[in-house]
Amino acid sequence: MIDITYYGHSCFMVEIDDVKLLFDPFISGNEAAASIDIAAIKPDYILLSHGHQDHILDAENIAKQSGAPIVSNFEIASWYQGQGIDNAIPMNHGGTVDCRGVKVKMTNAVHTSSFPDGSYAGQPAGFVVKGKNKAFFYSGDTALHTDMQLIGQSECICFAILCIGDHFTMGTKDAIRAAEFVGTNKIVGMHYDTFPPIEIDHEAAIEEFKQNGFSLKLPEIGETFSV
Repeated sequence: MIDITYYGHSCFMVEIDDVKLLFDPFISGNEAAASIDIAAIKPDYILLSHGHQDHILDAENIAKQSGAPIVSNFEIASWYQGQGIDNAIPMNHGGTVDCRGVKVKMTNAVHTSSFPDGSYAGQPAGFVVKGKNKAFFYSGDTALHTDMQLIGQSECICFAILCIGDHFTMGTKDAIRAAEFVGTNKIVGMHYDTFPPIEIDHEAAIEEFKQNGFSLKLPEIGETFSV
């Protein structure tokens, strides 16, 4: 089993093969995540999909308190190296980083990416994470795109963490198609409810996935569950 803790918006801690991966930490700026104690979050690696504030806000603080390397594209990792995080690991699309035996591959995403000050933060991305026996897909912020089919053709994806909030990313209909492309029927939703434009009807979303043969998990903030 893979253990997952949800910290709101698009932020998850995923423990696979005893390695803790923290994705896109945006916690202190999310009122719905006010109960989360950031000081208690101790990942082994921090994965950043792109440079928007709602994905990187707490990355520097968590990296410095935990010693966890930030893994991201060349531009983002280099920026954090300039902030004193010397162990940041730059990579790029199609490349793979070995995180203590867990393979993290950077995949394409269709979105935009800039730092909060508007400067260039490289191209947005998703990640395929592969452990000893299981692999999963974290989409990052993205539109539906046919490159996702390549993921399903090359890996056996046991579940996917997909953006579903629409407006800035895929909505539920496109997320269902994305799940078909990557070849899984288990989906964990992200990038929904945090702001008014991406608020969703939970029951309707779960039912829509169910009617199409998929299971959608919408975790509570702070909830830990297994897949």
